Order: sequence, then structure tokens, then C-alpha cells
Amino acid sequence: MQEKTILVVDDEPRIVHVVRLNLELEGFRVCTASDGYEALRKLTEELPDLTILDVMMPELDGFETLKRIREVSTIPVIMLTVKGEEVDRVRGLELGADDYITKPFGNRELVSRVRALLRRADMPAPAPKTEIVVDQGLTIDFARREVIVRGKPVPLRPTEYRLLYHLVSNAGRVLTHETLLAKVWGQEYREEDHYVRLYITYLRQKIEEDPKHPQYILNERGIGYRFRELERAPMAGSMEQP
Repeated sequence: MQEKTILVVDDEPRIVHVVRLNLELEGFRVCTASDGYEALRKLTEELPDLTILDVMMPELDGFETLKRIREVSTIPVIMLTVKGEEVDRVRGLELGADDYITKPFGNRELVSRVRALLRRADMPAPAPKTEIVVDQGLTIDFARREVIVRGKPVPLRPTEYRLLYHLVSNAGRVLTHETLLAKVWGQEYREEDHYVRLYITYLRQKIEEDPKHPQYILNERGIGYRFRELERAPMAGSMEQP
């Protein structure tokens, strides 16, 4: 963690100063930008491990900046939104943000979210023999992090990949919302049920032939989700992989 670089993007100098100070006290290296264009430059110059991105900025706002980031990078992104603006949080997640924090926020909360997101990004690769042919329409190779849907490779964002990994690792078993939050997002997110629902929707849109009538990721109403049972154990010895 101490070697990680965090890019902080906000047009309010006071917020940038406070965030930078707290992250540096935790051992992170911090670089900053005051607008979206500068953020995109810093992304290629500094090669940060995570970006904290404000929504409301002049010229190029946070949403447009995020869209451009996602065209070239899967770097974890935390959006800073105004308290109560749920539409901004939803839009940010739909555009590819990994998390959001509402202003005003506590320093401990920010550092906790940063650490949790970096841990997810640093997930070790699964065991090498992990290719799974679910059926003719879906093949998953966790060693190569490849998902082939009806003959075509489908890219997954890191969080989508991690969610699919845990679902398939436990194929046939129901995983509660709480279990998925703990395994995929971390204990800090145990109250954030909407993350699970949103990313399940993302996965279904990418791997299901008809997302409204899913055949792979099944809903257990009021409990959680399960991946349909496989004929063979998908990953022997890998059930406890973090």
C-alpha cells in the first residue's frame, strides 16, 4: 500500500490539500489535478494506482473525465459527489466508477475506501487450470481472465470479474448479498446492497443472451444470487480464494 500512487482530482484547493495530507500520512504517494484535462495528462504521466475524481469541475466535468479514463484504463476510480445527489452516484457507477463518497466525508472513511479498493485491484490470479465451459454459449478462463460469450471475447471490469469469479466458484450455491459484498468489495461495504444489484445487472448484460430472463446468474428473492449448477466442480481447491 505504501508504494501506491493516488491521483486526486478536484477544483477546490482546500479539499485537495486535506485529502492529500491524509493520504500521505497513511504512506501513499499523491499527485493532484484541478480539472479533467489535467487529470487525463497525469493519468499517463504519473501512472497512478487509483483516482479520486470530483464530479463538479469546470470545462471537463467528472463524468466526461471518467468516460475518457475508461476508454484507455481500468484504474480504480472513486467519485466524489454532493450529499443527497443519488442520480450522480448512479450515473458514476454506470459509467464505470468503482465507488463513490459523498461530500462532506470523513478522513477515515476515505482512507478505508481507498484501501479496500486497492485490495480488490490487487486480487491474486486464480489457480492456472481454471477454464470452464459452462455451455456452448459461455466459456470462462480465470487464469487468463477471459470470458467468451457466443464465440466472442467480452471484457470485464475488475469488479465484474471478481464478482463472476466468486459466483462461479460457488456454482449451485446461493450467496447472500452480505457474502458477496464481503468477498468482492470488502467488509467496509456490508451495508451497500445496491452495489451487488448494479454489478449483477452489468454481468447479465454482458454474458446472458436475454438479461431479463437470465440462465446463468439466478436470483434468489430476498436472499442473494447463485450461478447455475455446473456438471463438474469448476475450480478444485480454489473455493476459499479471496
